[in-house]
Amino acid sequence: MTSVTTARRDTQASTAKAGVAAQSSGPAPVADPIPARLGIVPALDLDTVDELKRVVEATCTVPGVVEYKLGLSAVLHVGLFDAVRAIRNISDLPILYDHQKAGPDMPASARPFVKICSEAGLKGLILFPVAGPTAVRQFVGHSLEAGLIPVVGGEIPVPDYCIKGGGYFADDGLDRIIEQATKMGGRHFVLPANDLEMIRRRSAWLVENIRTPVLFLTGIGPLGGTIAEAFGAAEGLPSRLAVIGRKICAAPDPGEAARRMVDEVMQFS
Repeated sequence: MTSVTTARRDTQASTAKAGVAAQSSGPAPVADPIPARLGIVPALDLDTVDELKRVVEATCTVPGVVEYKLGLSAVLHVGLFDAVRAIRNISDLPILYDHQKAGPDMPASARPFVKICSEAGLKGLILFPVAGPTAVRQFVGHSLEAGLIPVVGGEIPVPDYCIKGGGYFADDGLDRIIEQATKMGGRHFVLPANDLEMIRRRSAWLVENIRTPVLFLTGIGPLGGTIAEAFGAAEGLPSRLAVIGRKICAAPDPGEAARRMVDEVMQFS
């Protein structure tokens, strides 16, 4: 297992180094295929470590719970390393860190940010590199170089986020971010689950342009997205993961809530 993991990290690092050094606009090197999978990712956007432990203890043995998304609130309370340690004392499932949001910062902050996250023992980072192409190259490139998975996005399920809804973010901004991240070797992306036409269009692009892409769908539940509709809209993608927060974390029995969500996801297997 160690040699396989090391080889995978070496492949990611060589891809990232080539991209960071050359600021490449050409295609990324062909990477090994990612095994197809369906599942759910409980979003641990919780205020305290006790709440975090409660949800992890209830869900970590549920088949179909494949990893966790660690949010900023618990990290602000106890620090990144202690928050990760709290999960690790219960489960060895992979952890993605959502800095809410990493990526809009100065590109030069990418290297130290990624270094700290790598030292904490995370699997990957949710990145919103909306600060421009250089930010995409630096945050995605340094993540891959460190052996972390960059899960790249740029939109949230808020009606007035993009210009077309009265907001400030360019309507094609995420398209350009995804394209640049792909050139760096990124294959993991996150989209809001409530915009089905956008999911269809971007899923089709991912299938056409990336070998075995992985799609995370967020905003399921109170923010308007559903597993059935979002997974259906992304039907061309073999790897689809539902990031679910309140519907699991606020449930009286988070484990049972997770099982129900997994049952919905597995209708697409």
